[in-house]
Amino acid sequence: MGMFCYQCQEAAGGKGCTLRGVCGKTEPVSNLQDLLIYTLKGISDIVVKGNLDVSKLGRTNHEVLNSLFLTITNANFDDASIEKQINKMIAIRDELRKSVTGTELHDAATFTVDSRESMLAKAATVGVLSTDNEDVRSLREMITYGLKGMAAYAEHARNIGKENPEVNAFIYEALAATLDDSLTADDLVALTLKTGEHGVKVMALLDEANTSRFGNPEITEVNIGVRNNPAILVSGHDLTDLEQLLKQTQGTGVDVYTHSEMLPAHYYPAFKKYENFAGNYGNAWWKQIEEFESFRGPILFTTNCLVPPKSEEVRKRIFTTGSTGYPGCRHIEADENGRKDFSEIIELAKRLPPPIGIETGSIIGGFAHNQVLALTDKVVEAVKSGAIRKFFVMAGCDGRMKSREYYTEFAEKLPSDTVILTAGCAKYRYNKLNLGDINGIPRVLDAGQCNDSYSLAVIALKLKEVFGLDDINKLPIAFNIAWYEQKAVIVLLALLYLGVKNIHLGPTLPSFLSPNVAKVLVEKFGIAGIGTVDSDIELFLA
Repeated sequence: MGMFCYQCQEAAGGKGCTLRGVCGKTEPVSNLQDLLIYTLKGISDIVVKGNLDVSKLGRTNHEVLNSLFLTITNANFDDASIEKQINKMIAIRDELRKSVTGTELHDAATFTVDSRESMLAKAATVGVLSTDNEDVRSLREMITYGLKGMAAYAEHARNIGKENPEVNAFIYEALAATLDDSLTADDLVALTLKTGEHGVKVMALLDEANTSRFGNPEITEVNIGVRNNPAILVSGHDLTDLEQLLKQTQGTGVDVYTHSEMLPAHYYPAFKKYENFAGNYGNAWWKQIEEFESFRGPILFTTNCLVPPKSEEVRKRIFTTGSTGYPGCRHIEADENGRKDFSEIIELAKRLPPPIGIETGSIIGGFAHNQVLALTDKVVEAVKSGAIRKFFVMAGCDGRMKSREYYTEFAEKLPSDTVILTAGCAKYRYNKLNLGDINGIPRVLDAGQCNDSYSLAVIALKLKEVFGLDDINKLPIAFNIAWYEQKAVIVLLALLYLGVKNIHLGPTLPSFLSPNVAKVLVEKFGIAGIGTVDSDIELFLA
């Protein structure tokens, strides 16, 4: 067994990838990512045992977030860049260790490597399976994956100038705790819920960052056709990268299109002033293999979700930035002020043909909490009159598995007196269906990116208040969520912390849940998998 990874929904055989990741990452990439996480745990051991002031660890905080983000599924496939990051973090770790004396530190805080070979040898000993107890391993990994999602959202917020010291401090606390063999499974269950608590905080932080910089999302009709201009396609999640690109492409004759999780950028008022912000091209991340072929222009990946390109011609058009990376693709670094020079991408776009249209028309979104709460009276009246029988939260991720057709069929078969609340790329399974509206309220309300699942929680809590209920679970809201990677994990943990129960999770339950841990989630929170569309709808509406 050269590697072991089961952090995403596509884990091979529902158990784990052992030769090569289904995502496409190689054995060296997987193992080096394990070592990078181990190094971060060592840094955290030093910070916690040394009682270091996290507010004074600015550069370290940033690099820890960046490192965690780098290991998220489909973010970075470049072993050379991961090796470079490990060396950077070891240097930071060793400098921090000088301030901690007389304290016994974990091996993660003291190990040394002097070559790529020794790095890979060490990596092989510190991965997922280095924890023998299956239940402890399961909980440690669930916490770690939640932290990866938390770091992604914290990094986005930081790029806009917003930080929460409590979130940074908790990341160190939790990473260090995964090294502590004295902690019981019960201790780790408690830490898992605490991870969810800080998940709520980090999503609130990012919501504040996005809305303070770009305005509150508003109902918007987004073009899904193409114009006859050269163009750049922006994928990922980072809105500051998009903002910089739009500024740099003004007056150049180059259009900018969003892809996958960047679609919700169109809902923010700040981006509507750019005349070359042309629309959204394509669908969820996993369709990029074919869609990048027809786009024909350069593609900028601001974050995950990158699929290894099959075509050399497409690879030459892909640029990465931030935590992303792929061998042979050009990487755009930020200067000390966070500015990125996209001139190379723009010049390439000018030399390439316009995109080939793959669909026409438009889709409507922009139903984040501020917009929906503005419609509260209308929504409440629809519920009280019986026009709306139930809301279905169908947020989360999309993926390649054929079993995910379940979500399209589920949306199609829902009764006409139900409304879908969505966020994340799971929406591409049903956001182009003609499902109509209820008294002018569209039956699919898209709040935005996966982190905007926070908006759905805010909406639910507001409705709980309006209806005078003492329990969020008494609302006419059901949760049928699709998951894929680690940002979905922190969203799930955040919902559990908020007290949401009876969440259905699919298309499969996480491979990292041991039978005992799964049993706890079922008994305490009512977590369940999915069944058939008809039986699930009957269950939800009972």
